[in-house]
This record gives sequence, C-alpha cells and structure tokens, in this order.
Amino acid sequence: MTQPVTFWLNDQPIETDAPDGLLVLDYLRRQRLLTGTKEGCKEGDCGACSILLGDLNDGRVVYTPVTSCLVPVGELHGRHLVSIEGLNLPSGLNPVQQAMVDRCGSQCGFCTPGFIVSMCWYMLGSPDHKPTLQGFQRAFSGNLCRCTGYASINRASLDLVDRFSEGGDLHHVWTADDRVAALCDAGLLPTYFTSIADHLATIAPLDEEPMDRLEEADFFVAGGTDLYVQKGEHLPRTTVKILNRHPEMKGIDRLDDDGIFRVGALTTFEEFGHHPDIQAIIPRIQDYLFLIASLPLRIRATLSGNIINASPIGDMTALLLAMDSTLVFDNGDRRRPVPMKRFFKGYKIFDKEPDELMTEIHFPIPEPGTKIHFEKVSKRKCLDIATVNSAASLRADEQGVLRHVSLTLGGVAAIPLYLKETSEFLLGQPLTTDVVLDALRIAQGEISPISDVRGSADYKRLLAHQLLCAHFTEHFSHRVSPEALLAS
Repeated sequence: MTQPVTFWLNDQPIETDAPDGLLVLDYLRRQRLLTGTKEGCKEGDCGACSILLGDLNDGRVVYTPVTSCLVPVGELHGRHLVSIEGLNLPSGLNPVQQAMVDRCGSQCGFCTPGFIVSMCWYMLGSPDHKPTLQGFQRAFSGNLCRCTGYASINRASLDLVDRFSEGGDLHHVWTADDRVAALCDAGLLPTYFTSIADHLATIAPLDEEPMDRLEEADFFVAGGTDLYVQKGEHLPRTTVKILNRHPEMKGIDRLDDDGIFRVGALTTFEEFGHHPDIQAIIPRIQDYLFLIASLPLRIRATLSGNIINASPIGDMTALLLAMDSTLVFDNGDRRRPVPMKRFFKGYKIFDKEPDELMTEIHFPIPEPGTKIHFEKVSKRKCLDIATVNSAASLRADEQGVLRHVSLTLGGVAAIPLYLKETSEFLLGQPLTTDVVLDALRIAQGEISPISDVRGSADYKRLLAHQLLCAHFTEHFSHRVSPEALLAS
C-alpha cells in the first residue's frame, strides 16, 4: 500500500494520498487551486511553473528552484514546497515584487510568477557571497519571457543588487548568517519561514522501498526531465518508483585506493558541477554546464538519466564517455559493470537487462596533466539541444608526446560516439600540426552524420572537424598551429 506523502505547502501541513507520479504542477492547480503557478510548456523549458523546494540540512532549510512540471508528488515527503502564493506578504510587496513593479518588469504577466519565484530564490537561498546581476540572471535562466526582452527585468535585478550590496539598505540581510531569518525579521519574507525547519524535523521518513522489487513498478522516476515530457499525463495512472527516495544512489566519492571516482547514478548535473573534486579535474565544468541547460533543469537532470536516454547528442553523456566511465547495474541479486564505450549498441539500443537499474558510475582518477574539455554547437548558445557536441580527455608528456587520448562526438552517428580509431592513432604520437591533421581525417571516416532539422550532414561534418580542433587549440596551442587546423 502506498504511504501518504507528508510535507509543508507554504504555511500549511499537508498529508496526501495523491498518486506518487502526479505532477506537482497539476496537484497545485487542480487539487489545491493555487493557480498562481502557471502551466506553460509543461516540458521544463519556460519556467512559468517555477516553485521552490526546501530540504532540511543540518537544522536549516536549503531551497532550490525547480519547475513543478517535472517534479512528482511522491518526491515531496519531508520537504517544504513554496509556490508563488507562499512568497506574498500579509500587506505590501516583497522586495522582488516591488522591484518588478517599479521597473515594469512584466507585460502580459503570464511568466511573471515564475520570474518572481526564481528571483526570490536568489534573494533567500543563493550561496553567492555578494549579489550580482549575473547571479540574478543565472537564477532566472530557466524563465522565458516573450514580451519585455528582459531589459526591465534586468533593471529590477540591478535595483535589488544595489539594495543588498554594501552601502544598500538591505546589505545586513545578505550578509547575515541566516539570510532567511534576516529577511523575515526585516519584514521582507513571510514569518512562517522561520518555523519550517522545526516542522520538517517532525516528519518521519517513509519506509524504505526495497530496490530489488523492480517488477512492481511500471516506471522509475529520477529527474523526470525526459520521462515527464514523454509520458507526463500517463504516469499518474501507473505505478512509479521514486528513485530520489534512495539517497544511497547519490553522491560523489574519490576512492584513491581504487583509483576511481564513484558517482551515484542519481547525482544531478548541478551536484556534479559544484563538487570540488570534479572542479579540480575539470576546471571549466561550470562553463560547460552553462551551455547545457538552465539552473532548474540542472538541479533535476541526473547523470544516469542522460546516459540511459541514449540520445546521440547527450551532453553529459559525451563528457562521461570521454572520461572512460564504467556503468554499474544492479538487479537486486547481482551487480554488473559495463564499460560505457561498449554500452551503446545502436539507436536507443544498449547493454541493459530489463530487471536492472543503473546505480553507480565509475571513472578513473585522471593522472596529473590530463586535460578534460567539452565543446558544443547548437542553434541557440544556451538552453538548446546540441547540433554536434564533443568531449576530450588528453594528456601529453613534457616532450609533447600524447600518453592518453579519448575523443568523443555526439550528433554524428546513431549513438554517442567514442572515436576509437582516432584516439588509438593519436596515442603515442608527438603533438604536431601534421599529426592532428591526420587524426582529423581519420575522424571523418568514423562518423556518419545525417541531415535533419538541426543541420545538414555536411554541416555536421564541418562542426565535428572544428570541435575536435578546439580540443587541441584550447590546450596545446603552443605545439600545434590553430590557424592551420581550423583552415584545413
């Protein structure tokens, strides 16, 4: 029997037996009649349905912004759900609302609740040491407005930056040890926020669902960023297993004795990119993530979901494939490792048994001097599916001889493509312009792009060439000629 889900919705305790797979968006609008949360694309792209989710962490509630069209009700247990209504003060406007009014930050108004929620998250939950316009823009990177061109919203954000920065009337709030409490004390946030941590602490956890009862579920929901787009209306009528109830499938560990990183399959893009060990081996990981998705989607999307989706243009898939990852599958009775380079068999065909779940991802700890690099081209610079993407893991010795080579391309074959012949050719070769040019010709023989809505086959071949060039010009421009490579 399904256990009731207990959580706090704004300032009210809730216990519901709504289907675990029901979208929070539909629950808010249809069952709670909280229609300030708007239904737009229902695919996580527009941000009109943005909410905040609060989790108890060391006695404090930590909030994250997400799109409610990708979150199932079954994930709400023990959490604080804040809709746009929950940010309203008893009288007057909160600082974000006031700034948007002062700067005429909306026209049709449909997207405004989502912007308010995202900007309020930056006000109450951002880890930034000081407020910036770029910080606000990152916060509402998942919110689309088709009316204002963002100019008025940026002006509203700048007003808030001035108020929260040194010399501003609210600087003491931003620098407080407990920003939420400081906002409440200043009358800028509803006072009920100060008691939420105590309320959440009284909610008993759900009984753990055995992971070996796979046959009892129709669907397994992790980030939901693809599943709910495909089957969102169908899932409430099925039996789902909420994987995020299993924290053991999260986390990143550096296992020096084994020479590997162990990454939980439910680790999200954002968790991966903010882990200090990952930032140490991939210094530009935040730049790469900025190209991949908006903040709310990176908070939801899991590494395993990106891989198991088996899209030929999966962005994190290309990166993890270049890092020589191994996928670990579990059916309750046995664990089975599968090298990622042998996982993809054909379009949406892969080496996974029906009764298995991916539980972990392993990849070797890179040796000192290894350069891990990612490139992507899409119709839009950000928030778009790749036309072609590419990743590389490269290491050269002091003499300029390549001692480690792993190159991948996406969008040029039916599967995420490891360039086996090209990588093997380069291994042990000196890093010279002529050698790289030879490798680029070999790579063209390994790919088989097709023309589609994202570009012609010839265009994709050109992109593949240019992106592979970029790996070498980015890290080895002192040994190869960028001009000669790009002109070839």
